[in-house]
Amino acid sequence: MYKSNNISNSVIRRLPRYYRFLGQLLKQNVTKISSRELSERMRVTASQIRQDLNCFGGFGQQGYGYNVEALRDEIAKIIGIDKQLKAILIGAGNLGRAITMHLDFEKNGCKLIGIFDNNLAIENLQIANLPISHINNLKNFCLKEKPDIAILCIPRDSAKEIVQNLIDLNVKAFWNFSHYDINLEFDDIIVENVHLSDSLLTLAYNVNNQIDRQD
Repeated sequence: MYKSNNISNSVIRRLPRYYRFLGQLLKQNVTKISSRELSERMRVTASQIRQDLNCFGGFGQQGYGYNVEALRDEIAKIIGIDKQLKAILIGAGNLGRAITMHLDFEKNGCKLIGIFDNNLAIENLQIANLPISHINNLKNFCLKEKPDIAILCIPRDSAKEIVQNLIDLNVKAFWNFSHYDINLEFDDIIVENVHLSDSLLTLAYNVNNQIDRQD
């Protein structure tokens, strides 16, 4: 895995988009592409693409452009997809079930190894070939399996205690759907917050702003 403390968060956030677009190009049997052509497809400037990739050494050839498959493989290494981080999911309600059933974890650098919920009525039911375990089994499971990431699909009010327990069990990264702001309490933890309502509100603003301009 490529590592650098000097890579900006904005560059890191563009890497998955490059990876996804390059995968789409491969499905279309595109074998090479210039930064200009890639910029037109992605609506990112060619200079931005070159600057981003140069953070990791640059992978194009003058007069040729980029080999699509090779560049996608390099970005996969940069992200660390081949590392297959071990993940657990907390909260097997509607959201947790949807994520488990519809997200291909292994294609996104993770392996889902456990699902936990506090509802005894669904204990041992299976989602995507994994049984739901009661939250009381979380400690022993983490001590044995040592997960890298916890996915939180639980109410905000339940999150703080569970996060503290997981940190005590040496889980240091969270994919957080709970709306609990983990970094306010634990500033050395890696967190990716997902606020679906924020995304919808942003969409609503942009739609309403466009309507206002047309009036």
